Order: sequence, then structure tokens, then C-alpha cells
Amino acid sequence: MTAARVSAWLAVPARWYLGVLFVGAAWHKIAVPHAFAVDVATYDILPLSLVNLTAITLPWIEVAAGLMLLAGVRTRAAALLVAGMMLVFIGALAIALGRGLDMSCGCFASQGAGEDPISWLTVMRDLGWLALSMLVLVGDRGQVGIDRWLERRRQRA
Repeated sequence: MTAARVSAWLAVPARWYLGVLFVGAAWHKIAVPHAFAVDVATYDILPLSLVNLTAITLPWIEVAAGLMLLAGVRTRAAALLVAGMMLVFIGALAIALGRGLDMSCGCFASQGAGEDPISWLTVMRDLGWLALSMLVLVGDRGQVGIDRWLERRRQRA
């Protein structure tokens, strides 16, 4: 089996993992947007005028990307979107850590800095997720998912 074929098949569980992760991460942010807005504001990176817009739209982008990965719809576009978000999240974490901020990352349910403080381990975790998104971006060949099913239907017609 070639390396390209192995990476193609490894990309499928990575894609599903990232899909579940991003849908799950967005769940609390959508349910309790004001708590997520506080998390976004705590980073002190965005102008206050963009905090609420970010807190309302970002979780829906995470859901869309996650569902696309799970379903195998425009998989590479979804993986690129996830990779872009991961780069932004890693950058925000690095800035916050560099400033010495004592805070929660806001990645999942807002738990506060006391229960879930950011650290360089958080950055390493996010780098792992970035690597998985790159595996999906480069390795996924669309062998499992809705796009593949639609392609087969078109070929039969």
C-alpha cells in the first residue's frame, strides 16, 4: 500500500474526529453566547465593536465546518477552514500567554481560568488539531462521504 493511500485512509477518521470536535466545541458557544463573548473579549485582541459579532458568528462557522467534515461535503474546503481557524486560535493563545493573561481558552464550555487555564499545553493541543486538519486537507481523497456518493450517482447517469 502506498503512502498516499495510507494517508487517504488515515484522513477519514481524522476528518470525523475534527468534525465531532468542532460541532461539540460550538454547542455551548451557541447556547450561551454571552459567556463566549466574555471569553472573546478577555483575549483583548479584537476591538469591542467586533466581540459580539465574533461570538455570534464563529460558533456557526465551526458547526458548518464540522458538519461538512462529518458528511464528507467539500471536505478540503472544510479542512482549510478548520486549519485557518486553528491558526487564529493558536495565535490568540500565544498572544494571551505572552501577555501573561490568566484566563480560560473559551474553546469549549466557559469554565473560567481557575478550572481550565490556558497554557503552552493548550497551544500544543491546538497544533495537534492543526496537523490533523492538514492531514485531511492533503490526504483526504473523498473516498467516504456525500461528495463521493454524488459523484457515483453522476457516473451512473
